[in-house]
Amino acid sequence: MAGAASVLDDDSLISRVDLRLERLERVFALISGISVFLLMVLAVVSVTGRHFFNSPLPGYVDWIEMAMPFIAFLGVSYVQRVGGHIRMDMVIGVLKGRALWVAEWLTTFATLLLIVLLIWGTWAHFDRSFDFTAPNWSRDSTIDIGLPLWPAKFVVPVAFFVLALRLALQLWGFGRAFLRGDTHPVAIPLILSAAEIAMAEAEALEGDEK
Repeated sequence: MAGAASVLDDDSLISRVDLRLERLERVFALISGISVFLLMVLAVVSVTGRHFFNSPLPGYVDWIEMAMPFIAFLGVSYVQRVGGHIRMDMVIGVLKGRALWVAEWLTTFATLLLIVLLIWGTWAHFDRSFDFTAPNWSRDSTIDIGLPLWPAKFVVPVAFFVLALRLALQLWGFGRAFLRGDTHPVAIPLILSAAEIAMAEAEALEGDEK
């Protein structure tokens, strides 16, 4: 992505749905951030134990393996909402009006198709791991300390499902903008110019000073 994006809101139905979905996305992003923090704490404990007591944290690599899906996937929907994923802004940025909304709709639709396939594949991967009759409800586990792997596998299709909801909502938003000919539609990421980014940062700094 070449620049920052802004998401507008109003009292319309699509905007209310957007804001409600954003609450869930923020919770997922928070869990992802907490996972990063806890992984840092585990790293400190492991290094300290190795250095001072010659006894690193048992299963440190296993815990990293468990944490990575939480870190990597839970924030993807929120980033999609604010237009933070890598995209061809040099191409999209030259389009205006309905041509822009058509291009955004087509790329979002293609992404949604891919995510639906990924949901199907990752759910099947989780289903192969989860078993109520097995110890810890898991047919597989980590190599070192035997952590069940199904929670890490479960979080991936869940995160992709929320992303699919976000993409479907954005399809609604881009289609709505095309039909109405909107210049500043709600519930979809609008790419900001360098001047607009600078103005937003200045307003944020003024707000912090107050």
